[in-house]
Amino acid sequence: MNTKINKSLVLFAAMVALMATTRSHHFDALTHMPDASLAVFLLAGIYLPMLAFPILLLVAGVSDYAAFNYAGVSDWCYSPAYWFLIPTYAVMFFAGRYYAPHHTHTLRSLAVFCSTAFAATSVAFFISSGSFFLFSGRFAEMSFAQYASSVAQYFLPYQISAFMYLSVAVIVQIALSSYAKRPVQA
Repeated sequence: MNTKINKSLVLFAAMVALMATTRSHHFDALTHMPDASLAVFLLAGIYLPMLAFPILLLVAGVSDYAAFNYAGVSDWCYSPAYWFLIPTYAVMFFAGRYYAPHHTHTLRSLAVFCSTAFAATSVAFFISSGSFFLFSGRFAEMSFAQYASSVAQYFLPYQISAFMYLSVAVIVQIALSSYAKRPVQA
């Protein structure tokens, strides 16, 4: 097996493990790490082939199924709106695809990465929260303005949890790039 395939498989396995372990607790962020799914889909779009997208969707679904049915996690968020996680994660994955050709080891590239990640995470938030309002059946008595006002408090934490993982990924990439560029000692 060539080195590029090995690196991709290791990266994919790490992403699957991170997503599966952080999805199992959902919003119990006081005692568990926040969900890494948004960051995983964005990074997969940058570094992995298209086949990673449906496999990661499957991992997300199986992780949620296990959390709801075996780990005691509330299934309150599971509704017809759940299917809108597909376009939510597609936004992240394809934002990664958009960014990938712009990726270099420069500050300009980092700025493009940050702005792409912020825009994609914002769109993902509006898709997931908007679809939950429209299709979950849990807000029949609430106007859209009331819902938007109440859900707005989650926008910043949504961004922060994604950027926490993305920041770690940037730091790891910088460290690995620096390590790879160091002179070989004889």
